[in-house]
Amino acid sequence: MNRPPIDAETNNPDIQEQVIQEKLLDAEIPGFQAEFDPLEAERLGAFKEDALTEQDALDSTIDHATEVEDERG
Repeated sequence: MNRPPIDAETNNPDIQEQVIQEKLLDAEIPGFQAEFDPLEAERLGAFKEDALTEQDALDSTIDHATEVEDERG
């Protein structure tokens, strides 16, 4: 398997920690969707989400609103 070369700076744990801290601060901004790569998420103790995709969740909200309207007549 060919892997891209790893930049010495991105492989530095101190820099990785700084990047994660900045992303966590960004995540506190309402409406901002901070993205973490799998290694960053693992370092933060995150888990793999296997429930619904974001699109599935949005689609189900629309369906629910339609069902409520149908029930009201």
